[in-house]
Amino acid sequence: PRQPAKTLWYDRPRYVFLEFCVEDSRDVQVSIEEQRLVFSCRNADGVQFYNDIELYARVNAKDSQEKRSDRSITCFIRKWKEKVAWPRITKENIKPSWLSVDFDNWRDWEGDEEVERAMVEQYAEV
Repeated sequence: PRQPAKTLWYDRPRYVFLEFCVEDSRDVQVSIEEQRLVFSCRNADGVQFYNDIELYARVNAKDSQEKRSDRSITCFIRKWKEKVAWPRITKENIKPSWLSVDFDNWRDWEGDEEVERAMVEQYAEV
């Protein structure tokens, strides 16, 4: 039996960030298409997680990355149209129970591009 991973997301001028909260993940697979993201993994207990998200808008799959940590897998997805705010992550205006806004990282964009660039560089180096 598969279950969706608890997912946090937030919006930035160039990227949207998605964090799949699975501790000690194994067999992580992330597939990013033009308007869809499919995530799957297992945790240490062998529970399978699977999320299939039809994205709000078109993205640039080639310039998107993910980073795994012990606590979660973070995907940063390059928007096709930069500086266009995403009111939500899903194409349909529904809120799945497993999806939440990451309010700790959600903030106004003003002067935010430097912060964003630093974050992406920091992720890329790891």
